[in-house]
Amino acid sequence: MTSEKLIEMAKAAASNAYAPYSDFCVGAALLCKNGKIYTGCNIENSSFSPTNCAERTAFFKAISEGERDFEAIAIVGGKNLDFSDFCYPCGVCRQVISEFCNGEFRIILGKADGEIIESTLSELLPHGFSSENLR
Repeated sequence: MTSEKLIEMAKAAASNAYAPYSDFCVGAALLCKNGKIYTGCNIENSSFSPTNCAERTAFFKAISEGERDFEAIAIVGGKNLDFSDFCYPCGVCRQVISEFCNGEFRIILGKADGEIIESTLSELLPHGFSSENLR
């Protein structure tokens, strides 16, 4: 699966976002090692703290279906579906990703003009807290 195809799937997922308060729509496409893809969008709530990010929606869908091995996630986001800038995962999403993925997990960010950048989880969450800290 190419990074470009994953970005396109993330853009399509963002069109399903429920963002009536911020108008900031985010989409994610999570690639499992077996080739299966789970998409997610952000889902806002009027009290804000129960809001769920696109990345966590994709992960929770995959986990609830029994998936445990992941390769990469593509993320796009922007006000009113304007993907003119990169949209990095928030700290909570980075922590959730670290629960299920190692430091080499790929995080792919895309913009409307086709520009793509890739990072690893270790680059975006250095010195993260994990199950290793509980041993």
